[in-house]
Amino acid sequence: MATPLTADQFLHTLEDEGVDVVEHASWSTHNRDSAGPWGPVRGVMLHHTATSGTDSTVDLCYEGRPDLPGPLCHGVIAKDGTVHLVGHGRANHAGSGDGDVLAAVAAEKPLPGAGHADTDGNPHFYGWECVNLGDGEDSWPAEQVEAIVRASAALCRAHGWGKTGETSVIGHLEWQPGKIDPRGPGLSLDDIRARVRDRLGHGADWSPGNAPSLIQT
Repeated sequence: MATPLTADQFLHTLEDEGVDVVEHASWSTHNRDSAGPWGPVRGVMLHHTATSGTDSTVDLCYEGRPDLPGPLCHGVIAKDGTVHLVGHGRANHAGSGDGDVLAAVAAEKPLPGAGHADTDGNPHFYGWECVNLGDGEDSWPAEQVEAIVRASAALCRAHGWGKTGETSVIGHLEWQPGKIDPRGPGLSLDDIRARVRDRLGHGADWSPGNAPSLIQT
């Protein structure tokens, strides 16, 4: 059983991993906890936003849509690698997915194909929405991918995930049948998982030689 991080722990965990963090509005108390449980957490889920533009996307993910209240994730990862925090607690991002996938994530075992939508994922996954049109042509800059790796590794490190496998970080398409996110040139879920594994073999302040700098100086 993994108890979710507090808001302070969440923020400092990201900062310790070298993530460039922006705190948006009242993110630390913004959640959907009134709609259901938050936790136990099992892993990290990645999405693309199907939008362009950082400011409008952050506002959308904070406020939500008429048919889906915000927050729509815990953080928005911009093209430049900045992580904008928009929620803490239960968020409307994972939706219903395959319980067998959740079991595999919890056990850090290889993922089965997502064939069912029988389990609510919102209590169990931290969610990163990443700015990308999702059309299969919009590219993923190296700075953005590095931020995804660091932000995901930070949460894995905090919870002790990733010691026996690599599947604590998954894509939405691996969770819910019919989903296609995240996708596009420059992004590979297997590569992200491998890079998270490599980070977890070093201290949180480690930077590989070819990684772009994320912290603004």
